[in-house]
Amino acid sequence: MNADSGAPRRAPNVLFILSDQHNAKCLGHKGHPDALTPNLDRLAAAGVRFDNAVAQSPICTPSRVSFLSGQYCHNHGYYGLCGPNPGGLPTVLGCFRRAGYATAAIGKIHCPEYWVESDCDVFHETGTGTSVGGRSPEYTQYLRERNVEHLEDHGALTELGAAGQQKLDGRPSAIRYEDSREGWAARKAVEFMGACADAGRPFFLHVSMAKPHQCYTPAKRFWDLYDESKLTLPPNLEYAMKDHAPHVVRAAERFRRADWTVFEPKTVEAGRRRKLHGYLGNVTHVDYAVGELLDALRTRGLEGDTLVVYSSDHGDYACEQGLMEKAPGIGHDAITRIPFLWRWPGHFRAGHCAPEIVESVDLAPTLCALAGIEPPGTFDGRDLSALLRGEGGEVRRIGVTEFPWSKSVRKGRFRLVYYPPEMFAQEYPQGFGELYDLERDPWEMENLFFRPEYAEVVREIQADLLDWLVVTARPRTALAVRPLHPRQAVERYKCWVYADGKLSPEELRRASAQGRQNYL
Repeated sequence: MNADSGAPRRAPNVLFILSDQHNAKCLGHKGHPDALTPNLDRLAAAGVRFDNAVAQSPICTPSRVSFLSGQYCHNHGYYGLCGPNPGGLPTVLGCFRRAGYATAAIGKIHCPEYWVESDCDVFHETGTGTSVGGRSPEYTQYLRERNVEHLEDHGALTELGAAGQQKLDGRPSAIRYEDSREGWAARKAVEFMGACADAGRPFFLHVSMAKPHQCYTPAKRFWDLYDESKLTLPPNLEYAMKDHAPHVVRAAERFRRADWTVFEPKTVEAGRRRKLHGYLGNVTHVDYAVGELLDALRTRGLEGDTLVVYSSDHGDYACEQGLMEKAPGIGHDAITRIPFLWRWPGHFRAGHCAPEIVESVDLAPTLCALAGIEPPGTFDGRDLSALLRGEGGEVRRIGVTEFPWSKSVRKGRFRLVYYPPEMFAQEYPQGFGELYDLERDPWEMENLFFRPEYAEVVREIQADLLDWLVVTARPRTALAVRPLHPRQAVERYKCWVYADGKLSPEELRRASAQGRQNYL
């Protein structure tokens, strides 16, 4: 750190920007041949980027719960969209609010009912079905006053009528960036930061962008930046999907037909290019909103006092594997790996690329550590502060993305996908899995799972996964276990628990180290 050790420590503001479905390859600073991301590139150049950041889930709500709670999916229990309130599970917003911060969540929040809302001084949802209260009345009024509500096309293409479902084709939006969910959310966020600055109060601001998730309808100004005929299609767009998961193969076969296209020409080739055109336009659309937020920090003199994080809830195929929809996505790095950019001027090693495996659960404990806030005993993640200072060292052996019945495990150069034998019993009665060497095969076209020479690698990573599932699980009760953080725990009929009604894995680890294995 460059801060003067003799000066009183100032708690940083926090700006946590989350986009929806950003493929980690689709960034200018990652060398993508087409993606225009000048603002995210300058964020990466001034801060630290984690090139091997793993999302806890490949779909929205469970991933967001992991980011904000610091818990793995198998502990918080959310694998579907939306859902009931998690009943006492703390959010990182609540941790900062109790420490005296003003808190806000603006954009596509898409979490369980009233979970985030209850920890915010300001809450605005920009989606129509992604928070229990629906879209913010203020944003709805804004759209109606400008007579553009009927043109709002993030959730469904307006050409298909009121009953039209979300589609995968691409075209420019009929509404301006300024009226889009991202443009409106960025302005509300700037207002909130300004009000906090005027009041002299630190803030924790979560801004969540709905794009680049479909529909692939960026504002026209961003659509027009790309020449569709010159876009670089991924090298694994068309290849024989030998030994890939049956449901993935079926999805790829479906997208080789043109029935998913909406616009002319209705060919697979043209549809793919329109989808990629719209997707990259969406990425630049989000990048522009990020730029507005970064510029506002500089203009208000808040840049040096504000810790900025940019990430995404999961990735997107961006036409990889010939797939237009992420639904079978736990099987590929395109979905499980995410951008993870951190900046705090004078405190982080500017321009550093950290190769270590990190996870989205690490956000909450790291932010608490950097702000000097005691983390709750409910966090599963690790503090990444040392890596942000440019120090090396393994944080964890593996990074895991979860579905209820399948797990993706990243370890070193390899990524293993585990499926229980029952998953594909008919097609693979002896069992099925996927193993990719990401150094030799970054586009994941060669499944090594069935190769005898890789059998030991498969066994090793499966053993790591089993150990991870055991030692990270949070039981409700366990004999002879006492809380490591007694101020945060309560006793309920002879048992100690934290706010989520469970014990921390650290308590069980300590009990084992102290020789109390009888009931472990």
